[in-house]
Amino acid sequence: MQDQKSEQWTLEIKGMTCASCAGRVEKSLLKVPGVVTAEVNLALETAQVTGAAKEITSEQLVAAVVAAGYQAQPINLDLEQPASMTELKAHAYSWWPVAVSTVLSLPLVLGMIFEWLGWSFWQWDISGWLQWALATPVQFWLGWRFYKAGWHALKAGSGNMDLLVAIGTSAAYGLSVYLLFNAAHAGMSHLYFETSAIVITLVLLGKWLETRAKSKTTEAIRALNALRPERASVIRDNEELQVPIANVRLGDLVMIRPGERVAVDGVIRQGDSQVDESLITGESLPVVKTAGDKVTGGSINGEGLLYVSTTALGNESVLARIVRLVESAQAKKAPIQRLVDKVSAVFVPVVIVIALITFMAWGLIGGNWQVAILNAVAVLVIACPCALGLATPTAIMVGTGVAARHGILIKDAEALELAHAVKAVAFDKTGTLTEGQPKLVELVSVADDVDQVLAMAASLQAGSEHPLAKAVINAAHDKDLVLQVAENVHAISGKGLKGKVDGVELALGNASLMQDLAIDITALQEQANALQHKGYSVSWLCALGHAPRLLGMLAFGDTLKPTAARAVASLQQQEILTVLISGDNQGSASNVAKALGIDKFYAQVLPEDKANIVKELKQNAGLVAMVGDGINDAPALAEANVGIAMSSGTDVAMHASSITLMRGNPALVSDAIDISRRTYAKIRQNLFWAFVYNVVGIPLAAFGFLNPVIAGAAMALSSFSVVSNALTLKLWRPKADA
Repeated sequence: MQDQKSEQWTLEIKGMTCASCAGRVEKSLLKVPGVVTAEVNLALETAQVTGAAKEITSEQLVAAVVAAGYQAQPINLDLEQPASMTELKAHAYSWWPVAVSTVLSLPLVLGMIFEWLGWSFWQWDISGWLQWALATPVQFWLGWRFYKAGWHALKAGSGNMDLLVAIGTSAAYGLSVYLLFNAAHAGMSHLYFETSAIVITLVLLGKWLETRAKSKTTEAIRALNALRPERASVIRDNEELQVPIANVRLGDLVMIRPGERVAVDGVIRQGDSQVDESLITGESLPVVKTAGDKVTGGSINGEGLLYVSTTALGNESVLARIVRLVESAQAKKAPIQRLVDKVSAVFVPVVIVIALITFMAWGLIGGNWQVAILNAVAVLVIACPCALGLATPTAIMVGTGVAARHGILIKDAEALELAHAVKAVAFDKTGTLTEGQPKLVELVSVADDVDQVLAMAASLQAGSEHPLAKAVINAAHDKDLVLQVAENVHAISGKGLKGKVDGVELALGNASLMQDLAIDITALQEQANALQHKGYSVSWLCALGHAPRLLGMLAFGDTLKPTAARAVASLQQQEILTVLISGDNQGSASNVAKALGIDKFYAQVLPEDKANIVKELKQNAGLVAMVGDGINDAPALAEANVGIAMSSGTDVAMHASSITLMRGNPALVSDAIDISRRTYAKIRQNLFWAFVYNVVGIPLAAFGFLNPVIAGAAMALSSFSVVSNALTLKLWRPKADA
């Protein structure tokens, strides 16, 4: 059976108020034929659905959400958004219902407030009918949203926060109406209109505060979106034109004046300047750019005039990809959320049962049915599944957002959660811990014709992007050597390459390749050993055919990145094992490991064996992170629990990894683990307080130690406090920038 192509849909969900709502939407979406996964994010109010492309339509998914009692509409994340969805919701959830509800409810509680303050000289007493007149619009106009959402939940055979509020406030309101109508023959007793009105007011206030706080969790996305210029200065037919960004074409020459924001991704064709890329890469200092260098749309040009040839547009630009990565990470559900989902699925029914038991116990045992109703109302009102639902996603949204602001892109919530428990970090050497721009430091020829050996080696590698090949080609160009066209060139994985230059069949590679080809290298072995002992990498060039023979030896040197030693030291301070996995010789790997203080190293490792070493580390050390930048690192990055790629490396490495560092600074590895640990700590704090709040609050209400007004205030502030706690992550700063 042929695998069906899968597709992903993103929906905006309206009407969710708690974790129970999110769980119900998920269940409804999973019932749609062809749906494989459905993840609902309460904080972002979105759902991500994956399934068979040919079996599912967005209309079916919307219908499933509507059947669950909510509204939905598809979102195209590829289109530029004027502002984040959460920000728009913050504006949509207006303050005026809170204000009107407060004005109507305040007269009902003034007497209680004066009594609490001990102001006995203030006699505030209003008639029962005036209390009814003030409380009724709060209950059925401003509080109508609770009835509506609660009814939808009941129709779907479930419950949510709105149902608890609707039942609780209706009970207090109904009791007050009953007492009011019986006052004529039974005597005026205390009414409880203030309980129902104030609870609704406090819940509305809490929801408004929560929504405003949630809008701050997506500031990273808004900041990135704000970097997109609306227009560009394009040179066409020797004339400067101001055109919308959407009308810029690939290959267009775009002029970037001093102080302007770079409009497109491209390559500088003319000009020199310094470019501020801090909001994209987290690099605090401007970067010097000259002709031939790449620039990224959204960065800020310094004092020079630049002419840039456009290489990427719209959704293919670096900035657009960063925004998509962050949005995807924020929308994904962390594994720890599964526990919350299980609790939320039974939360509301359990609370209703506890409220019924409270009501019957106080009524039957104590004989006071008014007190029984009030205590049952307090149980219903204080129970808050919102805090449980918001605990994890808000922390992840803030954590991934602040990480992105500092050049650490986390692809999904699972990577963020796993990284906090990493016990070992394995590094590739070239391009990760070293500059990745090796130079040819020595060339020895068997026949003493050094330039000829250099020309042959450069010709053989003329089409290669390998760093060592570039070093050879640059050395040949420096000597103005004429290169020949190589034929039948093919790579030998982890060993080198073969090809034909000017009719001579050549092979260039490491000692293992020479051994496979039965080439005698003893003539230069002593010199090679001395160079390798200094930490240089050695390659051998030989001629094949009827008389195979060694032609020469090439030695390469690469400099360590200035931040490499600090990166290793930071990880060791976090009690993390550091490991070097290199394809270079023993001497080179040993020197690098010793210079940086790395705990353990592996040398002369073939690309396919890197993944096996990572697997071995996982068995012995625990969770492993692999850091690399090349195609040959991709299997190891995929094998690791957490793959970390340098953005300066290949696209293959970045696709295989779960975290991408926008700067080639290995010190950011420690920071990526640090922000993961801090975010996970916030998740645990939020979940702890959310659980404790309910575990402690519900029994207190059931035993009559909390009146409904205090319970309502506590419920209203619980979600806001969870979001506010998550927002403290915005204060985090990477140590790599210190």
